[in-house]
Amino acid sequence: MPWKHFYTTSDEIGMRDDAVSWPSGQHMALGLTVNLNPAGAGKGITAKDLAYPAWHYGLNEGLDRFLDLFKELNIQATFAAPAVIVESYRDIIDRILDDGHEIAAQGLYGEDPSLLAAGQEAEHMDRATAILTNAIGAAPKGWFALSRPDDRAATGCATDDTIGLLRARGYSYFGNGLADDAPYYWVSDVAKAETLLALPYYYHFDDSFFLMFPREGTGLERPQALLNNWRAEFRAQYRRGRYFNMCVSPARSGWGHRFENLAAILRDAMAHPGVWAATGSEIADHWHKAHPAEQTLKLAPSIWQDYEDSLS
Repeated sequence: MPWKHFYTTSDEIGMRDDAVSWPSGQHMALGLTVNLNPAGAGKGITAKDLAYPAWHYGLNEGLDRFLDLFKELNIQATFAAPAVIVESYRDIIDRILDDGHEIAAQGLYGEDPSLLAAGQEAEHMDRATAILTNAIGAAPKGWFALSRPDDRAATGCATDDTIGLLRARGYSYFGNGLADDAPYYWVSDVAKAETLLALPYYYHFDDSFFLMFPREGTGLERPQALLNNWRAEFRAQYRRGRYFNMCVSPARSGWGHRFENLAAILRDAMAHPGVWAATGSEIADHWHKAHPAEQTLKLAPSIWQDYEDSLS
């Protein structure tokens, strides 16, 4: 099957390096996603998740460290938050907004939409959008389905139906697409060429998979491996002038040496000339203007054919 199957229905060729452009002659884009979802499973946030000590540490000392660091480095981040978190912690959300960061949606309860009954995904999406619109004073532009260790897929099990629902509700981008290392268009309806921009994400750069996997307290946390991944990928993407996204949580990367690792990679990255550290909505706005779908997306029939013994 096409390699982007279930991640996007699109042409199979990504944006070439020499075609990628960033505002004001910037060399590359850096996207920093802060995950504010404490859910430990795909069913979404529970009372137990909200009572967990690491969650409270993250919303206090961890978040303080994050915001101070971002201000020091002039980084604008995207905070991906389930609607129930936005509604329950309005003072914290206001503080994040006051610092110029973006609040993007991450479901109603941070749930896996594949576990919902028919029709519930649209209902949850409408409720989440209304809550965030009330809290931030404008409709949210981005939607995330960030993964957890129990997810079947690292996209948080978003589907073409999810993308279609987001598009119909005016969202500008989906925040964790796996099909490319530059922004690309996820086509939810091939016949109508209906698309939604997806921003790259990869779980090798998400602290969830290194600082709490398979479960916290197992002694298998790997902060040094995560730092190595961040450094290597940033340098590779900087050489090419493309895009690099990191996903972090103050409940995981807000602690001691873990925070020192985050500060080290961000200080190193921002010391490079031409790094545009922008929110997801800023990146999406630029991409829509510089690389619109109607000019850059080349839809064509797939050459894939199924046979009786095919593994697809």
